[in-house]
Amino acid sequence: MSFRVVQIIHKPDSFMPDYGQMMRQAGIEVDFEKIDCGTEDEIIAAARDADAIVGVGTFQPISRRVIQALPRCRFIMSLGIGYDKLDAKAATEHGILAANVPDYCIDEMSDHTMALMLTCTRKIVKLNTFVRQGGWKQEPEPGIQRGIWPTMSRLGGQTLGLIGLGRIGRAVVPRAKSFGMRVIAYSPHVPDDVLESLGVERVSLDRLLAESDVISLHTSLTPEKRHLLGIDQFKKMKPSAILVNTARGGLVDQKALYEALGAGKLGGAALDVTDPEPIALDDPLLKLENVIVTAHSAHASIPALLALLMRPGEELVRVFKGEWPVGLINPDAKAKYRERFARTP
Repeated sequence: MSFRVVQIIHKPDSFMPDYGQMMRQAGIEVDFEKIDCGTEDEIIAAARDADAIVGVGTFQPISRRVIQALPRCRFIMSLGIGYDKLDAKAATEHGILAANVPDYCIDEMSDHTMALMLTCTRKIVKLNTFVRQGGWKQEPEPGIQRGIWPTMSRLGGQTLGLIGLGRIGRAVVPRAKSFGMRVIAYSPHVPDDVLESLGVERVSLDRLLAESDVISLHTSLTPEKRHLLGIDQFKKMKPSAILVNTARGGLVDQKALYEALGAGKLGGAALDVTDPEPIALDDPLLKLENVIVTAHSAHASIPALLALLMRPGEELVRVFKGEWPVGLINPDAKAKYRERFARTP
């Protein structure tokens, strides 16, 4: 039996593996095609007769309308961790398996989180700028002694508040603890035994805001969580607190963040993500010395990219050989999937 697989990733990169070739090498007959799609109508036109599609559920609208127009589809692969625009509920109702890459860039993201914390507490950017501007001399410079050194601190003994305790948040915990930090978390849906195994105390959001010296975001962006941190939340934080966001820009009300930072109600912010992206060059946040922006780069490394790009091919082979995908995000679809397709796990 031959299957049709369509890669709908917008502006496909030439360095991506040939998933069709990977499937054929595994003994699966496949008609594989790359088609540039950015809208619902384009996806429907390209994948109407597809058995599987490969896209990016963070950006491409694989909506209920799209899913209803895919009568043959049995598998949707989303490249990356997020799948904000992939309607997993609709896929489940139609017996379509959907998968992401949940273990993508865990080390990179957690390392970057720690790097941002250290950059803020050790004033790395400010010190580097000072040196480049000629401020460093043979003898200790008063500008450093009085202007920078007094603002530097250590991570040891400080409290890290994690908002969200998924794979990345959990990877941050041992890293932070190795620096001697106390770790607390607001993550209502994570089981108690997970927090206990990590040595992390569960707290309410208000308590986390009040007690944390560093607050780091590691939660998904849903309509309910948009602007999870706004002016009311910033008022509850310590004036010296540092906000780190490597999750989603929309979790933070940037206008309120600017007001809090400008008024001295917050110690600093390190943002890998912003809303919108890229951040406008005239955004007032970029005029503040206590703000760092790293251009949505926390995920980046060659090993992570290679693993990410190989995953769709590996998952396609699993599904069409009758196995469940490793990154399955809608396990409730299994029953209906079995009903629709004879060759199933």
